[in-house]
Order: sequence, then C-alpha cells, then structure tokens
Amino acid sequence: MNSSSFGACNGKDHFSRRFFLRSTALTGLGWLTPLSQQLARGAEKSGGRPKSIIVLWMQGGASQLETFDPHPDSAISHGAKAIKTALPGVQFGEGLEQTAELANDFSVLRSVVSKEGDHARATYNGKTGYRPFPGLVHPAIGSIITHELPAPTHNGAPVDIPTHISITPGQFPARGGYLGAKYDAFQVYDPVNPVPDVKAWTDEARTGRRMESLSVLEKSFAAGRIATLEKERTLHQSSIERARNMMTSDLLAAFNVKEAPKAEQESFGDTRFGRGCLAAIRLVESGVRCVEVTLNGWDTHINNHEGQLKQKSELDPALASLIKGLKERDLYDDTLILVATEFGRTPKLNVTEGRDHWPHGFSVLMGGGGLRTGQVIGETDPTGISQDPAEKVRVEDIHATILNRMGIDHEYEFMTSIGRPIALSDGRPISALL
Repeated sequence: MNSSSFGACNGKDHFSRRFFLRSTALTGLGWLTPLSQQLARGAEKSGGRPKSIIVLWMQGGASQLETFDPHPDSAISHGAKAIKTALPGVQFGEGLEQTAELANDFSVLRSVVSKEGDHARATYNGKTGYRPFPGLVHPAIGSIITHELPAPTHNGAPVDIPTHISITPGQFPARGGYLGAKYDAFQVYDPVNPVPDVKAWTDEARTGRRMESLSVLEKSFAAGRIATLEKERTLHQSSIERARNMMTSDLLAAFNVKEAPKAEQESFGDTRFGRGCLAAIRLVESGVRCVEVTLNGWDTHINNHEGQLKQKSELDPALASLIKGLKERDLYDDTLILVATEFGRTPKLNVTEGRDHWPHGFSVLMGGGGLRTGQVIGETDPTGISQDPAEKVRVEDIHATILNRMGIDHEYEFMTSIGRPIALSDGRPISALL
C-alpha cells in the first residue's frame, strides 16, 4: 500500500492520504472508519495476508548467547554449548533441539538493538514499538491489529470472545493505550483452568429477571439525555452485551486445552507456558486476532547458565509444537509468530555467574504469516555487539514489518487524546523478511 497519495486524482484534486486522515480527525470526522482499516479489509479479502499473530514474550531478557546467537568456544560463551540446526552452518544454544530441527520454518534476527535497558521501559518498547512518552500510552501491537483490521468471523459468524488475549500476562500485559481500554488484552492464566467470571452464579430465570431490572435502570439513566452520545461516552451497554454474548459462546471451548488429544497436550510440555501455546493455536483457529503468551523467568543475574537451561526446557517443546500444530492445521501462513524479549544478556558474566541487561545486540525470532524463512539476519561480533549499522534491526522496525505484513499502513497517523498525531509505527519494514 502506497502511503504517498490518496485515490487517483490529478492536479489540485491530488492530495496526500496522510493529509486527508489528519484533516478528518481535526475536523471531527475521526469517528469514520480509518482508511487504513478499509485498505486492510480489502487486503484480507483478497487473500495472501495473515489473519492473526501469536506473540511469545520471554519476560526478563532471554540471553541471545544461550538461545539463538551462540558463540561457542569463544570468551563470551563462558562454556555455553551450541547445537546444529536444519540450516547449514547455523547453531542454536543447547537445549533448543526441537526448535533447531525447524530452523527452515522461521527467520532469526540476531542484530536487534534497543535504547532501553530497564525492564519496564524495554517491555513497553518491545510491545508497542515506542519508547515511553510522558502523558501518552501507546497501544500494543495486538491492540493496533484488532483496532485496524475488521472484526473477525468464525464459520461465517462473528467471533464473540475477545480477539486480543494475553495468557499468563506477567507484570506488563498488553494495553490498548490511546486506542482505548476496549483494546486491552483479555487476561487469562493457566489454560488448564476454566476462564474466570464467565459463568452466572444464578439460574437462568433469576439472571433473566436481573437483566430486566437492569434494562429499567438503563432507560431511566438515558431519560433526558442524548441517547447515542451517552451510549458512546459510557459504553456500558455495549460492554454488557459483549459480556453476555461471551458467556454463552461456543468458542469458549478454545480456551480449554483439556479437550485437545492427550498426545498433543504432552508434546507442548506440562507447563503453563506450554498449555498457553496450545491454547494460542486453538484461539487463532477460532478467529482470535492476537494471542500473547508470556514465559517469565529469563532475568538471570545469578547462575545464568542454569537459569537459561531451565527456561529453554519450557520454551523448546512448546515453540516447536506451536509451529508444527499451526502447520498441521494449515494455519501457518495465516498466522505470524513473534518470539521476542525486552533485551539480551551481557557477553560477560558478573561475580555471581550471571549475565546482566544488554540492549546492544540480541535475538528475535519471526515466522509464519508468509514471511521469508530459513535465514539469519544480522550478527553480533565476538564482543556481543551488533556493530554494522546496515544490519541493525530496531525494535520499531519489527513492528513496522508486522503491520506491513498484516496489510496495515504502519505510517497511518492517529490523532491521540492529547491532540497529537502519531504514526502507528515509525519503523521501517525489514525487506529481508518481506
């Protein structure tokens, strides 16, 4: 999608699409469907675009040197071992054997850089593509996707469960930011347990009477007001309607991994993260746009090698089974996969045999969604630094790539509540992936 112009007008009628979008927002027409959403809808109908994204978030800072960018037998490895992968000459860290066999199915970005070395700020940066800014909360990538793309359907019917979901969300769940709380991720925890608060505590008859009483209060509340204005301002009626639809939805079964075959459950590993990855497949199969699954515990300031091995024992079977499961269901080209973390770990060990925070060159994995796969992009040198400016991948570039691939104009400017126009991303799509 070309961002340089709108329509096919000539002469004085030719003007920029960005100017049009900014003008509609400033003149009170911002409630119109965003042009980027219209274009994305057309792109999705025409095929060739992914419909969903699964984000596997490695909370704490996964070490690139023990995962996807090992430097075996070098000073910075400190004894960490590497294994061969399906890609000739490419190695991963020991403990990622199942993932290594699937190296042709994704790409590894080894030269990701960030300007944030604090957990909270770097997580914000990683999930939104922006650094924290006073007075403004940027939306997470899943929030943008659910906002910009049309409401999904499943078997011809609207998806009546949340379409942006965070499983085991940790300290920093994905937020809707300036797009509104409506686009916050719906949070669930271990998928072995039922989704909380979706079953009524009263029988159907009593629930019906309560809804009738609520309707009376709603009509009283609306009396003397401009009904449509109040409805848009409070959103309580639409929120109740969505909640009621969800409570009776057949798609709630997608959360219940106990319904999956036992062998499939076991392949993901008997962990919350593994069950979260299995649930992610079931959810995108049901039409959910974005699922984020968090694996906490990567902040290995002490005993780095042991801590990273433990984390990999959970990541490896779950990630490999996620890729295989999507491919078996013919969903891999429809689903982008992002395995990301806030930063990497230092090349040197500290006095407690740990690695500290390192935003100067770390690894991110991307696959599915029609992206180019079977490649390694960039590298870090023996000091652990990504030095070649041409190979550096900024966090915002990853976001721009995802939006581009989803058919969303990453340069589209949204008028925020503080009266400031801001692009969905100020990164540049990574051409090697597209």
